[in-house]
Amino acid sequence: MAFAILVIIHEFGHFLFARIFGVKVEKFYIFFDPWTELFKWKPKKYIGGLGKTKSLEKALAGSDSAAAEISSGKKIKDSFWGNTEYGIGWLPLGGYCKIAGMIDESMDKEQMKQPPKEWEFRSKPAWQRLLIMIAGVLFNFLLAIIIYAGIVYATGEKYVPFSEAKMGMAYSGEAQKIGFHDGDIPLFADGEELDVPGEARMKMIQAKTVTVLRNGKDTVDITIPSEFIFSLDKEAKSDTAKINFMTYRIPTEVTQVAPGDAAEKAGIKVGDRIVAIDSIQTESLDQFLTTLKGHENMTVNLSVIRKNEALAENDTITVPVTLNESSKMGIGLQLDPSVFFNAKEINYTLLQSVPRGIEMGTDKLTSYAQSMKLVFTKEGAKSVGGFGSIGSIFPEKWDWIAFWNIAAFLSVALAFMNILPIPALDGGHVLFLLYEVITRRKPSEKFLEYAQMGGMILLILLLLYANGMDIVRLFK
Repeated sequence: MAFAILVIIHEFGHFLFARIFGVKVEKFYIFFDPWTELFKWKPKKYIGGLGKTKSLEKALAGSDSAAAEISSGKKIKDSFWGNTEYGIGWLPLGGYCKIAGMIDESMDKEQMKQPPKEWEFRSKPAWQRLLIMIAGVLFNFLLAIIIYAGIVYATGEKYVPFSEAKMGMAYSGEAQKIGFHDGDIPLFADGEELDVPGEARMKMIQAKTVTVLRNGKDTVDITIPSEFIFSLDKEAKSDTAKINFMTYRIPTEVTQVAPGDAAEKAGIKVGDRIVAIDSIQTESLDQFLTTLKGHENMTVNLSVIRKNEALAENDTITVPVTLNESSKMGIGLQLDPSVFFNAKEINYTLLQSVPRGIEMGTDKLTSYAQSMKLVFTKEGAKSVGGFGSIGSIFPEKWDWIAFWNIAAFLSVALAFMNILPIPALDGGHVLFLLYEVITRRKPSEKFLEYAQMGGMILLILLLLYANGMDIVRLFK
């Protein structure tokens, strides 16, 4: 669904600018339609699918008004929408606009042999053709901005700044290997101040040096290896990963107790804060979970801080609890750091949400562009994925906010990928148009045909490789 929305918006950008400049768009398709299509429709002309075409005049013969309109001789050649065939192809690899007089995915060589028409792409000034080609990328980026603006307008932003994370952060095994310690508070990434966790994560991963505050007093510089992102990705996909790079260290506070389970039988109550297992101190949730592991079917003594309502103070008690075969006792734990630390909450008006959306879209584009260089490394080539990888980033349970966040990111990624100067992509066309603008000479149509074919072959190979890597990872 998200991918289809992004393709429609991208192709509509090309369509809109083409029609604004009077260029005929012969087809507007979601997915590709080699040999046949699932559905097609041309206003006031025909409708069909699976290779069959039915005249709308015959299809609407039972409607006097519709038949009269069709047979009235109305011309639609100047219609903004009416000269285009709209359809759905069967090959779900994107979509396309077939713009008249342009060497594109359709490779319509016969049309290019004919004398140029005034309503063809090739007959328009270079600056108009350039805007038509840039429009798809522009619309994808604008879509991302609109989505981000909509999200912050609807939900606002709430987070605990690093400066308020009094217990610091807990780090994954791979992060600890390169020098991070549990309790470290991130301060800077390559000299840029960090305080918003949602934005800091990628900045830290892509940085050369991250500065942290350790033990509340010492600043420590940590060198980030160039392939650190791949180590984190591999770790996150493993079955044993408990933390994805870093998370807040928070107290272990009970939020619910399952009826009939060991915790209830032992007398654990909602609001209890667990600070030790036997003689091992577990001040934070990550320490508690790590220490609890390995106590299957054993009885452990939990040190618990409990509010004494009568004395308006806290008591520390010891509670023996027998764990089950999974080292669990039947409790729910608080996971929201804003319960324990001061959170920053920002609500946006409609006007305020727009600049924030632009800021978020620009940050995502910059971050994605920086990470692309890693694709050309050995580990990067192994991490490339296709449609399976894209699908895996969506949550298992439906969440509108998560869906639109991911859709916005994919829109940014699609915009960036399409502007790359590769023949067959928008960026390839833009490159040749810029050459024409600078030199005032058009590349020959034969050259453009060969470039288009070469680019399409390259893209097909990359597509096969990316989806092949998804299949390989399934069997690992």
